[in-house]
Amino acid sequence: MTHSELVQRLGIPGLVDVHTHFMPQNVLDKVWSYFDAVGPLTGMAWPITYREEEDRRVALLREFGVLAFTSMLYPHKAGMAEWLNSWAADFAARTPDCLHTATLYPEPGATGYVRRAVDSGARVFKVHLQVGGFDPNDPLLDDSWGLLGESRVPVVIHCGSGPAPGKFTGPGPVGQLLARHPRLRLIVAHMGMPEYADFLDLAERYDGVHLDTTMAFTDFSERLAPFPVAELPRLRELQDRILLGSDFPNIPYPYVHQLHALERLGLGDDWLRRVLYANGASLFSLA
Repeated sequence: MTHSELVQRLGIPGLVDVHTHFMPQNVLDKVWSYFDAVGPLTGMAWPITYREEEDRRVALLREFGVLAFTSMLYPHKAGMAEWLNSWAADFAARTPDCLHTATLYPEPGATGYVRRAVDSGARVFKVHLQVGGFDPNDPLLDDSWGLLGESRVPVVIHCGSGPAPGKFTGPGPVGQLLARHPRLRLIVAHMGMPEYADFLDLAERYDGVHLDTTMAFTDFSERLAPFPVAELPRLRELQDRILLGSDFPNIPYPYVHQLHALERLGLGDDWLRRVLYANGASLFSLA
């Protein structure tokens, strides 16, 4: 079944994908080189399926039926975040179906640029604890988390220990963060892979915690970190807080495979409608 056939069968306007990557080309080139070199975090061949020019990547998402997407970008050192935020604001201004995305890093001045991003209309933030190598509970970020909790701007956070654990990955640091900032709207990337059950626990404990499907349930990920079948009923119970994510363009398979992987879970068409469209549309006030 194609993207359009699935959308038509479900009777939804299209897809809302909360986890797609657009970033300055020199940064993206380095990301692609990392995957090409079988980097230590992946340790395996990872062919980039959609290694295309930026305009073509935007056009592809639209061809796939994606109505709204993000420009997930993230710094790996101090001094990058504000520059990335400036690029992302410009990208969103020239790409109306991209949700204005921003990021942060524990550094002096973070509160200022986070506030400026929120004030200028940022609709989602991206935080990558694995690549950034920082503790989300760093005191330099405390005021930023407070701002994001107050503004209710969602934050897609890579905090699971897949594909390889980092010093601050896993449910512990994020659990501490939520205990201090319970109003945060966190979207746990990759369903928290491989600590799926632990992050489902956090979603059950905190109303603001969502999970995105990025790469989860696909053949590629099931070989490495299979989702526990015993946890499937919890996905149904949390159906209002599961969001479609893909990792486009940096995926080693066709985009439609993520959709097929969700469909074959057997959780029903209503669940699929929520995950593929309705939940994202509601969270970002698209409908």
